[in-house]
Amino acid sequence: MKHKNDRIPRAGGTGRPPAGQAQRRGAPRDRRFEERPQRPASSETLYGRNAVREALRARRRSLRRLLVAEGVREGGPIAQLTALAEAAAVPVVTVERRMLDDMTDGANHQGVALEAGLYRYADLDDMLALARGRDEMPLLLLLDHVQDPQNVGTLLRTADVVGAHGVVLPDRRAASITPAVVNASAGAVEHLLIAQVTNLSRAIEELKEQNVWIAGLEDDPRAQVFDAQRADLPLALVIGAEGPGLSRLVSERCDFLLKLPMAGHVASLNAATAGSIALYTLWRRRQTNS
Repeated sequence: MKHKNDRIPRAGGTGRPPAGQAQRRGAPRDRRFEERPQRPASSETLYGRNAVREALRARRRSLRRLLVAEGVREGGPIAQLTALAEAAAVPVVTVERRMLDDMTDGANHQGVALEAGLYRYADLDDMLALARGRDEMPLLLLLDHVQDPQNVGTLLRTADVVGAHGVVLPDRRAASITPAVVNASAGAVEHLLIAQVTNLSRAIEELKEQNVWIAGLEDDPRAQVFDAQRADLPLALVIGAEGPGLSRLVSERCDFLLKLPMAGHVASLNAATAGSIALYTLWRRRQTNS
């Protein structure tokens, strides 16, 4: 299968900025750093304390500089971040808050940001190998053109919580792993295997060839009421886009469709909520049966 990015390296690396570009905390301020620096095309800025902490813990990207806004209290969470950065040989730099505002397009960065290499995607073989290495049946999450970064981040956070072996995303008309998604997932993406594929239907067929069952979560008359007994199968759960749900081709390739039983007055749940409930229920059933 062709993928858009390189596979995840087995061991993370760190990078140092060129001499003269970075200034360590506590040194006299250099007025050059009041202007927004030009980042290389191969880097991006992660923001938010949780997202930055998990990227520093995982060390799966190249890590370049930890940026801390002037005036941020240095104890507690900030001390933890600087300790993680120092352990990874990542320079810690004090900058003006407005510089972080500019670098993160006004996002709620909580006074910290991390210049890092781009997210590196895995492939399906990595995910199945991880399941074999854990002596577990595969549990994968497939997102069918889910576009909202908050929904994607929520689903990825749940996937990490339940120990899912991987997540598969289409590379078009869908959210990719951007700093906004990393932040929305509280940094969970830094610990997950995530593949970005050209054709989700083809990826489903490849998983079927590896004896993985495909379950689509869909509010559809053909769907069976959600049965957690299915947890005992090697399983990939497919969540459809906000609004339209599963695309026709993806729905046709599912081995079965499932829907969550509901007793209230609201007709449906959004993609992130429904997918999180289903994933967590499958995981809990596996724990009960193990």
